[in-house]
Amino acid sequence: QVQLVESGGGSVQAGGSLRLSCATSGYTYSTPYMGWFRQAPGKEREGVAAIDSDGSTAYADSVKGRFTISKDNAKNTLYLQMNSLKPEDTAMYYCAADRTWWVLLPEYNYWGQGTQVTVSS
Repeated sequence: QVQLVESGGGSVQAGGSLRLSCATSGYTYSTPYMGWFRQAPGKEREGVAAIDSDGSTAYADSVKGRFTISKDNAKNTLYLQMNSLKPEDTAMYYCAADRTWWVLLPEYNYWGQGTQVTVSS
């Protein structure tokens, strides 16, 4: 089993920044592929950023150049640095992990409980 716990969400004004963290525990060696997803009310869950076992990354077009995904293997923690935030970035953000490289597809096997990000104009 793998446990994921997100933190770092909050309310910011447009143009501001937040850094989300996802602390992982359990059999983390078995789930080297990780991603960040978000879901706004009434919308489907969408992939935001993903990172594979070698550190290669993928981003949704809507966040390219503004968001950066990274991970600290020593701390078993995944991060999402979010800059130049926009009101349309408002959503619940989830981290996910799996042994399969799903990239930005919401097919990951393990999920956190989410952290809310609200961006006001």
